[in-house]
Amino acid sequence: MFPATVLALVAAALHAGWNLIAKTSDDRELALVGQFSIGGALSAAALCIVGLPGQAALPWIVASACVHVLYVMGLIWAYDHGDFSFAYPLARGGGALVAALGGVVLLDDHVSAATWSAIGVIAAGLAALVGTRPSRRSLFSAMLTAATIGTYTVIDSHGARVAASGQSYGFALLAAVGLTVGFLGLARGRIADLGASLRAAAWRYLFAGASGVAAYTLVLVAVRHASVGYVSMLRESSVVLAALAGWLLLHEHMGSRRLACSAVILLGLVGLVAANA
Repeated sequence: MFPATVLALVAAALHAGWNLIAKTSDDRELALVGQFSIGGALSAAALCIVGLPGQAALPWIVASACVHVLYVMGLIWAYDHGDFSFAYPLARGGGALVAALGGVVLLDDHVSAATWSAIGVIAAGLAALVGTRPSRRSLFSAMLTAATIGTYTVIDSHGARVAASGQSYGFALLAAVGLTVGFLGLARGRIADLGASLRAAAWRYLFAGASGVAAYTLVLVAVRHASVGYVSMLRESSVVLAALAGWLLLHEHMGSRRLACSAVILLGLVGLVAANA
């Protein structure tokens, strides 16, 4: 149990960490395109070890990769217009809420009273977070990002179920996301800028891209030592870590209140995972 605890908490820190790198970058679009492209290349290499997910998973990987382009665009906008201590917890918590409701409507997931209670706690935490007086742009962009997170989570939930293995599906998805996000930079005519940015901040992008892949891999390793529910609950602590980073490292306004709101969201996320473990 102890190894799983450490691995899940490190995964949470890495996820919040690569988002913090994107937030603090001078050009967030280039940072995210660079990070996801590098992460995609690393994941493609991992596929050579774990194997392919199978043909049945291909449509879901393509669909999720396309939604991830919207996710990256939403994330860029959210970090351009909103505080880290607001955007990250709202996007992650809101995404989990959308995914839970989407699973009920689209995947016919069973919903218990405990699940509905957890959803209510998440909603209360999100409402309190929105009450910290964000700008309209920051609110809308974070909600857009939450919608994309919820959408690709529902897609991936089904895709992983029809794939040869969840592990191969995850790495194939990350590789596909790296490719599609790279096309985003190409379509926006920023390849030359990206090349210059990679040369100037290569280690920063490499660390962030590797962190994204490592966070996913550590969760896969952790679930071999503990239940998926236990690992998932610890992994969601990233919302609190992000709020804490925004308050203490970025000195954002209302950071302490947002930390409290994020703690409520985490409580609801823990309840949601526990109710469906």
